[in-house]
Amino acid sequence: MKRDHIQLSEEEKNHIKELLSKGDIKSRVSLRLTSLLLLNEHKTYKEVASILQVRLATVSDWKKKYKLEGLKSLLEEKPRSGRPAGLTGENKAKITALACSIPPEGYSRWTLRMLADKVVELGYVDEISHTHVQEILKKTNLSLTSKNSGV
Repeated sequence: MKRDHIQLSEEEKNHIKELLSKGDIKSRVSLRLTSLLLLNEHKTYKEVASILQVRLATVSDWKKKYKLEGLKSLLEEKPRSGRPAGLTGENKAKITALACSIPPEGYSRWTLRMLADKVVELGYVDEISHTHVQEILKKTNLSLTSKNSGV
């Protein structure tokens, strides 16, 4: 296996070690930084991949990125594809509290659709389906049909 090393400066090594010791970085960033330290210690791609439990190509990509763009490029997370994160815990709590509140005039209890509409009206979220409201309430064991629903 080819030993394709990198040469980190003392300043870079110290900076990486400091970042890793703080523990306030994402695990993906931690893996990338650790790979640099291991490559600097003359480990092969195969050894680094085995230690970090990643693919050889991943180690190679990290090394290339470091060579081309520097250390800062490995510290930054680019936006990831896929669906954005769902509701915050605070918004879920607001939805649950709303379900426990007194229903609108003329209704004896909240319906899932009414809750979904009210949540959007209050600006908690831009949009939400009644089934998503149901999932949130189900996790709290809240029943809209129970006589003792918190009101």
